[in-house]
Amino acid sequence: MSTQEEETWDDDENTIKFLVASDVHLGYAEKDAKRGHDSLVAFEEVLQIANKEKVDFLLLGGDLFHENKPSRKILHGCMALLRQYCMGDRPCQLEFLSDQSVNFGHSRFPYVNYEDPNLNIALPVFSIHGNHDDPAGSGNLCALDLLSAAGLINHFGRHPSLDKVEMSPILLQKGRTKLALYGLGSIRDERLHRMFVRKGVTMLRPRENQDEWVNILTFHQNRVKHGEKNYIPEQFLDSFLDLVVWGHEHDARGLERNDVQDFIVLQPGSTVATSLAEGETLPKKSIPGPSQAVQKDEVRSHPAPDSAPVLPEGHRPL
Repeated sequence: MSTQEEETWDDDENTIKFLVASDVHLGYAEKDAKRGHDSLVAFEEVLQIANKEKVDFLLLGGDLFHENKPSRKILHGCMALLRQYCMGDRPCQLEFLSDQSVNFGHSRFPYVNYEDPNLNIALPVFSIHGNHDDPAGSGNLCALDLLSAAGLINHFGRHPSLDKVEMSPILLQKGRTKLALYGLGSIRDERLHRMFVRKGVTMLRPRENQDEWVNILTFHQNRVKHGEKNYIPEQFLDSFLDLVVWGHEHDARGLERNDVQDFIVLQPGSTVATSLAEGETLPKKSIPGPSQAVQKDEVRSHPAPDSAPVLPEGHRPL
């Protein structure tokens, strides 16, 4: 890379830098005497890396919680960590351009938390829900909605319709860089597969200057084929996307280019192992690089420090 390119990427005023993590599964094996704290320890390290790297936001790809109704101990631990690491005086440099009442229309407080005058947010967190912590029951709520009501995270990507999905992106800008962030919380794969086949999934785009936007989709579905309709083929996704953050799959595969669709897939994997599957044996890190930087229509991974495993030395999840 030339010196000029290095200077361009060192231009913090025009670079959006964010950390990606997925499938944190807070509360997994919480009653195990040896492993009970691993999921919270791993999540705390994710937040520590986000603060150390001074990212503009943290993006979570679903399954923050292992259980749909997490215990009070786990919910309290999560809220304490978010309050400790996400609140502070560091100003957020992201300008929010889209209609917040559309992006967070399901919320009692339909606006991004860092613009709330009653809160002091230093590290915004944007999260979709996964299949473990999806909305259900009376009020169609989930644990993420509790965190959202407390002003700790921004829960987006909820699409309750059983017949169609219309994704309206979160539009962010920092300096000259514009980011369109799409989110789709977990939907039963067979149902979503059928929606795609029937052209029932729509991704709305900014009306003007569409080529100026970096387009990112946060997704939580089967990527591996488990049956004819029990997964989502990558070719179903729109080719205008630049990056797909693919949650749900627990093996950390990092950045992979889809040459047919001409976008990059980032599969960060889980931060804690929850099974004896072969993919769970891979090193657990937030992603192969702890942050992504976007500038105009480029996406670049920043290498993780060698000393940043998600699980601390001496803790083996299995």
